[in-house]
Amino acid sequence: MRIRDWKIAFSVGLGGMLGAVGRHVISIAFPADSIFPFATLIANLVGCFLLSFLMNLNIIKKRLSPAIFTALTVGLIGAFTTFSTLSLETISLWSEIPILAVGYVFISIIAGLACCFLGLKLASRLERSSI
Repeated sequence: MRIRDWKIAFSVGLGGMLGAVGRHVISIAFPADSIFPFATLIANLVGCFLLSFLMNLNIIKKRLSPAIFTALTVGLIGAFTTFSTLSLETISLWSEIPILAVGYVFISIIAGLACCFLGLKLASRLERSSI
């Protein structure tokens, strides 16, 4: 690996650390006391919005170095969101309240797509207004 590759890998690690801490903070704010996994849903929906927003905002892509951009997208947002926890929580919900498990998956997918769409639209609007 070249030095540039190591710099990006290190940046992803730092971003991942920040994303993991952010994810933990959300877990503290929305503890698993309730039957519904709000912390995971919130983290994943915020992550969907932010990733779509950053990936579609060319102003940001052009101004940030590849290391910083990858740290934000792959590192921070990648560590902040969690498909494996969503899957595990769905299995757990299924054993207790199957309809809630189905609702959780449905909400996660539909709301996730909606958040991606909103991120895309906001990025597009900002792109047009900055021209």
